Amino acid sequence: MRKASFPPVVDTGTRVLILGSLPGDASLAAAQYYAHPRNQFWRLLGTVAGCELAAVPYPQRLLAMQALGVGLWDVVAEATRSGSLDSAIRDARANPLAALVATLPALQAVAFNGQTAGKAASVLAGCGVDVLVLPSSSPAHTLPFDKKLQEWQALRRYMV
Repeated sequence: MRKASFPPVVDTGTRVLILGSLPGDASLAAAQYYAHPRNQFWRLLGTVAGCELAAVPYPQRLLAMQALGVGLWDVVAEATRSGSLDSAIRDARANPLAALVATLPALQAVAFNGQTAGKAASVLAGCGVDVLVLPSSSPAHTLPFDKKLQEWQALRRYMV
């Protein structure tokens, strides 16, 4: 089954862009980034920012995230994938990351949510932004929350 990413959630105030790989089935079904109830993305980001995001309705969550200077997108534009695991991604077509980065005047950093997304980091070489590869927020990545959070704390310096 061919699956496609969502449009980017960015604006001219985006200071850090977080890139996932490709939305999982729960996210695609809900038409929301990181919709799987066990995905720790919103909990991680909220803890780093010092605010509650996970329990807030999705539209307000996105607004709060953007108010922090955070944007979202995915490295894969579309791919064939059975299920939600990154390891099952086949025949991927990449999103134009460098082109998006060039449109974000306040951008200081791009953070990749997990190793699969992080494989695209070389595309941003020479773009003049910091690049971070963070532990995946996916429930498939079994690193304990507190260990993930230690590395995700690096985002704080880019938030408004």
